[in-house]
Amino acid sequence: MKRTVYLRMRSLEDARATFADAFDWRALSGTETVATADALGRVTAEPVFARYSSPAYHGAAMDGYAVRADRTFGASEEHPLQLRLGRDSHPINTGQPLPEGTNAVIMIEHVQQPADGRLEIEAAVFPWQHVRRVGEDIVAGELILPHNHRLAAADVAALLTGGVFRVTVRTRPRVAILATGTELVDWRDAEQEAPAAGAIIESNSVLLAGLVQEAGGEPVVLQRQPDELEAVQAAVDRAVDEDVMMVLVNAGVSAGSEEFTSHAVKALGEVLVHGVQAMPGKPTLLGRVRGKPVVGTPGYPVSAWVCFDQFVRPAIERLLGLPESARERVPAIPGRRLPSKLGHEEFLRVHLGRVGDQVVALPLKRGAGTITSLTRADGILRVPPESEGREAGDPVEVELLRTRSDMERTLVVVGSHDITLDLIADRLPRLTSGLRLSASNVGSLAGLLALRDGRSHLGGTHLLDPEIGEYNVSYVQRYLPDLPVRLVTLAHREQGLMVRPGNPKGIQDLADLGRGGVVFVNRQAGSGTRVLLDYHLQQGNTDPAAIQGYDHEEFTHMAVAVQVASGGADAGLGILAAAKALGLDFVPVATERYDLCIPEAFMEDRRVTALLDILQQADFRQAVGALGGYHVEEMGRVQFRSRPS
Repeated sequence: MKRTVYLRMRSLEDARATFADAFDWRALSGTETVATADALGRVTAEPVFARYSSPAYHGAAMDGYAVRADRTFGASEEHPLQLRLGRDSHPINTGQPLPEGTNAVIMIEHVQQPADGRLEIEAAVFPWQHVRRVGEDIVAGELILPHNHRLAAADVAALLTGGVFRVTVRTRPRVAILATGTELVDWRDAEQEAPAAGAIIESNSVLLAGLVQEAGGEPVVLQRQPDELEAVQAAVDRAVDEDVMMVLVNAGVSAGSEEFTSHAVKALGEVLVHGVQAMPGKPTLLGRVRGKPVVGTPGYPVSAWVCFDQFVRPAIERLLGLPESARERVPAIPGRRLPSKLGHEEFLRVHLGRVGDQVVALPLKRGAGTITSLTRADGILRVPPESEGREAGDPVEVELLRTRSDMERTLVVVGSHDITLDLIADRLPRLTSGLRLSASNVGSLAGLLALRDGRSHLGGTHLLDPEIGEYNVSYVQRYLPDLPVRLVTLAHREQGLMVRPGNPKGIQDLADLGRGGVVFVNRQAGSGTRVLLDYHLQQGNTDPAAIQGYDHEEFTHMAVAVQVASGGADAGLGILAAAKALGLDFVPVATERYDLCIPEAFMEDRRVTALLDILQQADFRQAVGALGGYHVEEMGRVQFRSRPS
């Protein structure tokens, strides 16, 4: 099979318009009548009018005595009035119908205890006081809900109150979901045994089915098909004939030699769009077969999500008669520079947190296959196709995936990576009423610059000053001369060379990195680990240019460890805890101090105080020590307080 070539990439706006205009969405949709009590979340297909009034009778709105108002006129503290029980006044409870001839209720708190069959009052009431009159809420025949209204719980109750016990609603759009790929395995088959190399647990059909349900549709998951044109085409053909309004084909839409979806759709109908200027989501295919929409969603999960969000969700809303939903947007600033590729609209997943009077957006992993970037995202930052990205601090808008209150509860940490921060991130919401920690691993120096620019609450740093052999203080004085801060020790930790089990290359020290055949993986420039490496290389007169892989950079200790464990490198400098986590051997190099740099302005912020409280907990210190290579004796100690000039 020839590789697919995108002959004409379409802008996102153009592709959306083409897809929306290609179908008679009203003709594709349907209606049904359901019990009102079961209609939560459904969309009305016609206006709904009340059958009964509510209340259906004049009823008491308070506990007390039903009376005829004009018989209470003239009553005062100076001239109390007596009413005869059972004749001029009648005991009544809230909700009970008014006795005939009465039109008001005297609250029980406003009467003396009745005696001798009489009731004494010291104030008059006016007609219909403390009375719920007939039709006060709903009048028989009036409109309760318009058509194309999504029913909330209160709507369902209102319909029942108005005597509407069955309601005509839009049929839930049935959406067929067809996963393709010879490499896919069912998750049930992977429960007992990990998939073999090259096999992938099929989860996209579950993702798409959940998204269909969230949008108000009904997913129909079809049998998975291998990467064979005849099989895919036959499955799409059958799917279109099913009782469905739309067909989603997952995977098989890229430019590979086994991407058959476009060929199948072209053979059965028409390809409207193949390829959109979006990242992720570029391979999206939009087609029409026998009058029904067929959407080819990319195989990477984030690409599939973007495709669904931009094309399928709006289509389901059209089928339901609803306007396209729009997420709330908030102004924000990027916590660090965000480069982007010209010519494509990029959908960046970000963490959000309020720092001072501005919201900071911290980017998550950008890969189209990183499903965790969606699980952790607070919002979507869209970079337009004519832009090469956004600089740190540039004003942007972010589409919210969570609530504004989530931002207010988020502690923003920008700086060096440490596994201990992951433990704090897990503990913080459990112990402190939903507070969250959002970390951007940009390195120690970039973390200090983020503090300088007001883009974080605190930063992790472990920068060695080679001239004095001291950590962090001189860098704070140099880069934050006007910002009052404290350096609070998180831990001392062991740094060393992570190597594969058994140390097959016999690496004993940093000098061995310059040997032929040894491949190294480095940390990014500006990170404390990189500073430490360069210091020791200089001390040992080792030329970085002689190290194969010196320019191969990763942003976290775990990312370095993964490269070594997977065979991508023979060695990488990192902390013992990362090596231990992945079963690697470890060659010690140095013990360093890792500090949290906290501006004085945030020392009383509840998010910061909660973190500092965690550092004092004995069980937390024990958990950190158990990671390996951590020394917690000085955890929580203030090592330095700056005095800006």
